Amino acid sequence: MMATGAESAILEEVPVRALAVYAHPDDPDISCGGTLARWATAGCEVHVLICTNGDKGSGRADDDPAAVAARRRLEAERANELLGTKALHHLGLSDGELENDAATRGALVAVIRQVRPDVVVCPDPTAVFFGSHHFNHRDHRQVGWAALDAVSPAASSPLYFPETGPAHEVGTVLLSGSLEPDVFVDVTSEIERKIEAVACHESQLAGASDWYATAVRDGAEEAGRRIGRRYAEAFRRLELA
Repeated sequence: MMATGAESAILEEVPVRALAVYAHPDDPDISCGGTLARWATAGCEVHVLICTNGDKGSGRADDDPAAVAARRRLEAERANELLGTKALHHLGLSDGELENDAATRGALVAVIRQVRPDVVVCPDPTAVFFGSHHFNHRDHRQVGWAALDAVSPAASSPLYFPETGPAHEVGTVLLSGSLEPDVFVDVTSEIERKIEAVACHESQLAGASDWYATAVRDGAEEAGRRIGRRYAEAFRRLELA
């Protein structure tokens, strides 16, 4: 249900267990790092699933993709330690090769049924064009659709991928990066930890850590203004149960 006012749009509830599903090692920290930190501090068991290994995340043609992937995995581990997450899961797919196919959905269903989250957080795959100078990465769109298809009907239906374990029904999905956000999480107390987590991804910052910190803070300020708080993260909420 679409929120009708500023106060009603603030998501105060903390799930018992949450799973964030994203494409690249730095995506969850940028997209929802404040929310994950807030939930973890409040006692939520937070899991993060990164679908690609980040092996193409370099601007240098002579870089070894395996070395790039190894470095990015370490960066993600450091970031998740800062956020206080319970576990970091990896599918290990190559950048640009992520598909919303049966193999990917089956792998996502396996993690969902293992973690059994109340809430899944993932990119909004319908958000494609951001102004006239940027459009959403293909991997982000693919993982958004794959996560949604894995949540429902696959994970909740016992005849889909029965080898992955008992069915599990996810109650809520929160879509980050949405052009139609309707709920906001106050991350005022977590904004510095989010910035620190993003800064862990040194291989992606290209010496522009100050610029990234400003960009993260500015985005959180803009979302915060929507609900009368200093900093927030915005989501489109789907209530499935």
